[in-house]
Amino acid sequence: MNSYRFSPTLLDKFEGYLNSSRIYQEYWGFSEDPAKTEEQFEQEQFQGLIDTINRVPFQSEAADKGTAFNEVIDCIIENRKSETMEIKSYPETNTVAAFYNGQFFNFDLAICVEFGKYLKGCLTQQWINGILETTKGRVHFVGCIDQLGPFRIYDTKTLSKYSAFKFRYNWQHIVYPFCLHQNGIMINDFEYVITDFKNTWTELYVYDWEKDVPRLQEHCERFIEFIELNRHLIIDTRIFNQ
Repeated sequence: MNSYRFSPTLLDKFEGYLNSSRIYQEYWGFSEDPAKTEEQFEQEQFQGLIDTINRVPFQSEAADKGTAFNEVIDCIIENRKSETMEIKSYPETNTVAAFYNGQFFNFDLAICVEFGKYLKGCLTQQWINGILETTKGRVHFVGCIDQLGPFRIYDTKTLSKYSAFKFRYNWQHIVYPFCLHQNGIMINDFEYVITDFKNTWTELYVYDWEKDVPRLQEHCERFIEFIELNRHLIIDTRIFNQ
């Protein structure tokens, strides 16, 4: 039987590729002079997916800022110093500064404290795995939960602009409960805790085994078809569980 190794990030990137037309319309559908055509955007989504599969290195200030913010929150939750980056708080300016990947990031102290209090008592950065059987092969899931509480899974999201139900098409809130259930941890509630560094929001999703597992199987089977069709473009064979 074929064997594959997927992460929620890969499933999200594939979701983005499948829905490139919808995403394009959301951003440029009403523009008289769009920055790119729909075909160009779809090609970008395709190449971005292949690059993610191949683990092509890339520099993203937004991603680094999100990583730094998450580490600040984890340090507050666990009342510890960071071992991966330099973090200092400045009460006189109500800011927290983190130096990560050659960049300084400043965060509002009140928002950091708000996140830390809200997630107090959670376990942080918990690696999990699980196995899903599909008609196309066996899928091994790997992922890392940002914060795990006794009754809920939390994922910290940072972005520049928020719109309601922004993460409804993400796969974390299905993959993570699925994996936890396989490991005997029956947690169904998944909450995205979101900030644009000025305001905060939450999105709550409840895992439903009967509804969500068939959807997950179908999505994985479509993804398997995609990677087998484009196998000649895949250099990093870890996705084939090698």
